[in-house]
Amino acid sequence: MNLLKLSWKYLTASKLSSLLSIILVALGVSLTSILFLLNKQFSDRLYNNIAGIDLVVSAKGSPLQMIMSSVYQIDNPTGIIPLTESFVVTKNPFVEKAIPLAMGDNYKGYRIIGTDSQYVAHYGAKIATGRAIQQDLEVLVGSRAAKKLNLNIGDTFYGSHGLIEDGGELHDAHQYKVVGVLAESQTVVDQLIVTNVASVWRMHEGHDHDHEGEHGHGDEHEGHDHATHDDHERHDHEGHDDHEGHDHATHDDHEGHDHATHDDHEGHDHATHDDHEGHDHATPVAEKPLAPISSEGKSVSAYLVTYKKDGNGNASARAFVECSQIIDKYGKSMGYAKPSIQLQRLLEMTGVGIGFLKGLAFIIIFISALSMFISLFTSLKDRKYEIALMRVGGASRTKIFLMIVLEGLMLAAIGLIVGLTISHIGMQLMAATLEENYKYTFTGALFLIQELWLIIGTLIVGFLAAVVPAIQAYLTDISTTLSSK
Repeated sequence: MNLLKLSWKYLTASKLSSLLSIILVALGVSLTSILFLLNKQFSDRLYNNIAGIDLVVSAKGSPLQMIMSSVYQIDNPTGIIPLTESFVVTKNPFVEKAIPLAMGDNYKGYRIIGTDSQYVAHYGAKIATGRAIQQDLEVLVGSRAAKKLNLNIGDTFYGSHGLIEDGGELHDAHQYKVVGVLAESQTVVDQLIVTNVASVWRMHEGHDHDHEGEHGHGDEHEGHDHATHDDHERHDHEGHDDHEGHDHATHDDHEGHDHATHDDHEGHDHATHDDHEGHDHATPVAEKPLAPISSEGKSVSAYLVTYKKDGNGNASARAFVECSQIIDKYGKSMGYAKPSIQLQRLLEMTGVGIGFLKGLAFIIIFISALSMFISLFTSLKDRKYEIALMRVGGASRTKIFLMIVLEGLMLAAIGLIVGLTISHIGMQLMAATLEENYKYTFTGALFLIQELWLIIGTLIVGFLAAVVPAIQAYLTDISTTLSSK
């Protein structure tokens, strides 16, 4: 006797009840699985991006906004840090590394970030093609941004004012030139266009009006900051970077080169607009020399801070306390946020909704178990005579028991397969929308250890739903059943 085949025939004989049980199992499994996939991928990306960052220093404002804007690049900056206060961070005795960020522009919705070589190195992003930045107006493009914008080595483009696409005026005084494309790092860098801080200064010279009191141009409607640096911090943020290769504020006649003199492989070129490609391709046309950039009246949007280490290579315990105290005392316009604390708060807020959905999924699975139990228990009443005949024909009590259990397991297994298929295909279909909204890569081609436990749990539910009807079938009295017929 083929128990598997016999169990299948009984299930197909009661199509509606079997289908209802399968749908309920699939619904509960798919909802639980997709929550696992979303939670895992979101959490990984959130934690990857704060690794090694002990403090975010920006203008006073919401700590969570500081983290979202400066680390995750999905919110507007809280303001600007004037040049005269930058020493509070860069000369802080408890700071090992302070990465400057100059934000405020975008290209087709992808942010252009002015920073130094430490930023790309901090996230472990490697240059896949091209070279590092050597002078102003050169950019490195993150892997995702390069793919979506179809930017390649040598392409040029104009940035736009603001942090959203079509959010502000075009900066058509200068063009950026792509000199390198970064390999995928699964961090925020993948979605960015990275340049040096002086390039962002240069783009906003017309907005600064050379008045220190006008730093906030455009902040109210764009959350836009004009990136700047202190005179005495100039060397810290630009001169120390090997890949930037020169001081943007001064030029030596002896060096014999300035921003205006370019050869075929280093030059800034005028671009011809290409409506089909969405960016410009460089053409070897000479342009006017770029005047030196003055650091007077400039500012930066934020600093990503790493504390000094103790003898064991861990962040200094004193740094945790005294670094922020120094900022409180001397940084008049500065605020700060600790990424680990703010991320925990964010996950706690979102965790309530996720927990509710998980609870709902488990309730659905429980209802599916109840549906299987009712279906099997009801069908058993109609099958008592057949079971008695099977016993007369030589089937043992154990085989009868296993046949009913197999029916429950088969219902659970089919629902499980359907549910997992729906969740992974659904996640893959959602990936494009999630990437568009959050600029991170998501995938449905991922199997988690939590899903293994989900599989085991669902099969256990199927077994438990069938075990009571199976016991009842096991205890069926042959003579009583046949005589009552």
